[in-house]
Amino acid sequence: MALAVIAVLSFYGIRAYMGSQSVRELQGVEVREYQGERLGSIGDFRENSIRGPQDVDVDSYVLRVTGMVEEPRNYTYGEVLDGFQGYEKVVTIDCVEGWSVKVLWEGVLVSEVLDVSGMFPSVNTVIFHAEDGYTTSLPLEYIVDNEILMAYKMNGLVLPTEKSFPFQLVAESKWGYKWIKWITEIELSDNGEYRGYWESRGYSNDADLNGSYWGN
Repeated sequence: MALAVIAVLSFYGIRAYMGSQSVRELQGVEVREYQGERLGSIGDFRENSIRGPQDVDVDSYVLRVTGMVEEPRNYTYGEVLDGFQGYEKVVTIDCVEGWSVKVLWEGVLVSEVLDVSGMFPSVNTVIFHAEDGYTTSLPLEYIVDNEILMAYKMNGLVLPTEKSFPFQLVAESKWGYKWIKWITEIELSDNGEYRGYWESRGYSNDADLNGSYWGN
């Protein structure tokens, strides 16, 4: 009887001990098929950033909304995820280097993030800034009409640090250099002639997939 009592106490003691420990969430499995559609893999992406992979500290990270807005805003990573509706969309990224990857992206609508700050009526351009100093821009009309996402997951997994964490733009129907990674700031502007990193070096500012990525 005494042994039985000891055994029971030991069992509950172990459970109590285990319950006091923090639980670590393990990374899920990458989704490779969505609604019958075969997807590419995170591993298919090639490293082509201007200053190598960036390691963004989520604890100190801030997403800034600046420029021609009524109320500039600063968001932590958690505030973006918790404060805005999440959406999913399958979109293929096409790089000028000749590779493509079809991915299930999950993120927030850029337009909904901007709406909170209130845009000046003359705004026509959205400029994105990245951790490594990279910039690119897109027309506000394109951002709104195409329901452009700022993604925080790909194929069901949080964006890998070395790829694009915490956020990557899903610039569908545009060449890959418009898909800015490691986004740190979204700036509203009335400068339709703004040219980002590659655009100022001769790449097309339109970047339409049905056209050349060089010139204009």
